[in-house]
Amino acid sequence: MSPKDVKDAKDAPPPLPEPLRVPVADSHTHLDMQSATVAESLADAASVGVTTVIQVGCDLKGSRWAADTAAAYEAVHATVALHPNEAPRIVLGDPGGTSQPPGAGGGWSRQGARGPGGDAALDEALAEIDRLAALPQVKGVGETGLDYFRTGPEGKEAQERSFRAHIEIAKRHGKALVIHDREAHADVLRVLKEEGAPERTVFHCYSGDAAMARICAEQGYYMSFAGNVTFKNAGPLRDALDAAPLDLVLVETDAPFLTPAPYRGRPNAPYLIPVTLRAMAQVKGVDEDTMAEAVRDNTARAFDY
Repeated sequence: MSPKDVKDAKDAPPPLPEPLRVPVADSHTHLDMQSATVAESLADAASVGVTTVIQVGCDLKGSRWAADTAAAYEAVHATVALHPNEAPRIVLGDPGGTSQPPGAGGGWSRQGARGPGGDAALDEALAEIDRLAALPQVKGVGETGLDYFRTGPEGKEAQERSFRAHIEIAKRHGKALVIHDREAHADVLRVLKEEGAPERTVFHCYSGDAAMARICAEQGYYMSFAGNVTFKNAGPLRDALDAAPLDLVLVETDAPFLTPAPYRGRPNAPYLIPVTLRAMAQVKGVDEDTMAEAVRDNTARAFDY
């Protein structure tokens, strides 16, 4: 095999996995960042038993797109938000080049707002998220939260202010809160406690340890696991999954990021949910159908559809 053939094989989409017997949902994906059309993505997903997807907004443009797409496709539900890295961009501009894709657990890759626009610009953007959150096809507010990996100390205040505003929007509209938490576990839990979490709160791409999973379980927070739970070095994440109650566990792709093993590094898409779900079933010590039934019911309950 030539070097070009090796590269082409690495860049090619992974094959369709064996279909699930029990239909499930992808609780967090970014169809607008994937190469296939929405119709193609949904068809591939449905062919392997992934019959519902949650399309997640990360900025104003993406949130409007998510709401429009959910209105057009029965299999799609939307969430809307300003990603944690978007809030400081709006307030401060983008002086540190933080508009690079966040990669693992990021789910954000567009160029953010240029500025600085100050607090008034953030308030204006949050007002639009509030408007979108009222739409019936919008089932959640997120991904919101805190990200200390991509945003430095100068952006923390804007992130936290935006996070608190999203919590209030989610509670007022009775929508699920979808949390992005990267290297900010203690502060995310602190803000949730101070503000009072919505009735339905989802930790997207769960990245905490088993001790944090037990804290989340005590509060009734859902924990959504992505393809990185299959990675060789993800022992602590598998320990967290093992500690999480089955009735609080969801599965997601965060596509096009976090493609599960053995396809790590290749494009991710909702049709690869069965690969991650089967690995999760092994960790939980249950059969595939039991795992699928749990995440199917949990996702529907978390997003109220």
